[in-house]
Amino acid sequence: MKPTSIQIIEILKKAGHIAYWAGGCVRDMLLGIEPQDFDIATSAKPDEIEDLLEETIPVGKQFGVIIAVQNRHHFEIATFRSDIEHKDGRRPSKIEFTNAKEDALRRDFTINGIFYDPTEDKVIDYVGGEKDLEARLIRFIGDPHERILEDHLRILRAVRFKNQFNFQYDQETYKALEKHAKLANKVSNERIRDELNKILLNPNTTCALEELSDLELLHEILPELQELKGCPQPVEFHTEGDVWDHTMAVFGALKPDASLILRWAALLHDIGKPSTIKLTERIRYDGHCEKGAEIARGILGRLRLPKKDVDEICWLISHHMMVVPLFEMGTGTRRKWFLGSRFPHLLELFRVDAAGIEPVDLGMYDRLLELYKHDLTHMPHAPKPLLTGLNVMKELGIKPGPAVGEILDELYERQLAGEIRDRKAALKWLRKRN
Repeated sequence: MKPTSIQIIEILKKAGHIAYWAGGCVRDMLLGIEPQDFDIATSAKPDEIEDLLEETIPVGKQFGVIIAVQNRHHFEIATFRSDIEHKDGRRPSKIEFTNAKEDALRRDFTINGIFYDPTEDKVIDYVGGEKDLEARLIRFIGDPHERILEDHLRILRAVRFKNQFNFQYDQETYKALEKHAKLANKVSNERIRDELNKILLNPNTTCALEELSDLELLHEILPELQELKGCPQPVEFHTEGDVWDHTMAVFGALKPDASLILRWAALLHDIGKPSTIKLTERIRYDGHCEKGAEIARGILGRLRLPKKDVDEICWLISHHMMVVPLFEMGTGTRRKWFLGSRFPHLLELFRVDAAGIEPVDLGMYDRLLELYKHDLTHMPHAPKPLLTGLNVMKELGIKPGPAVGEILDELYERQLAGEIRDRKAALKWLRKRN
């Protein structure tokens, strides 16, 4: 991808235009991080870009943005511009093509406003981005209040970048974030989702979440999560603190390669506790798993996560207290759980939930892990059912209905337990059962 991006810059420069790498790729390169994308800023107008390059997509041509497709890679190429008349807190209503300096001044943070010419190995910095990278500061370009009013999402982006790179805030930037926190609830749910996903994949997620809470941003975008703060736990079992403290510890116990689905499940696994808390002989949260799944479905639906992901996250939340029941199940029933595609995520949720409790006791998890490994050694994959519904109906002379499913479920569990090993034995069992 990198060599191809340089080829595009060379094509633009050969035609007499200025062309640089821009934004995140320059920032990452200067930080010693391998860039994932290479965006290009240029003096060439959109029509000129289309004329010079073989395959382009006019994805945002009205804003001077063209996608170039070359060597099977996609590159965003943007004409230098100034943004005029921001009215919706998201995008300019008008733009004006301009020069590199004016283009840099319209961007969000100094560390994202640096240009680089790879053909000359030259940094072009009109906004003091290099200095802020060295000082490890997140600073809005120009007036921080104006930058936030132009695009309210920049409030969340500031928190993400600060924690992604383990930087500090410039003082005026932080004051602006505090002042304009309520504007975060005016950002579209889809954009909030995308930013939260990036925050959850951040190695410093717990710090970012604490800052979202401290800045009162969490109250605006995830009020259900904010309610975990101050929700007490029984001190007999939890000395780590309230439900928020437990949740942060659980999230911190996740492995670096944990999937986004597992991260959402860990974050929301106890989201049902504030609405189910009651004090009897001790603090209890009866039914919090089921209530939590219900609340989580509302949150994730609001954020427009894919339905398939929502279903799995909510399933994990509703079953995250299943450790003891799994030990009490028969072999076949237990193996049905173990062989399910979602179980590895559930097993990991068991682990981090236990790791988030003080004092930490992973004994139950370790026992379950050993049993899981043992069962998978004997049956690494779910076998194909020995009989179908048609077989059952034909053999027993019954019509379609719940009874057929119940018979198949019972038969399959016996098959998983190793009690019935072939079709002949399955038919014999069926006739005897009837």
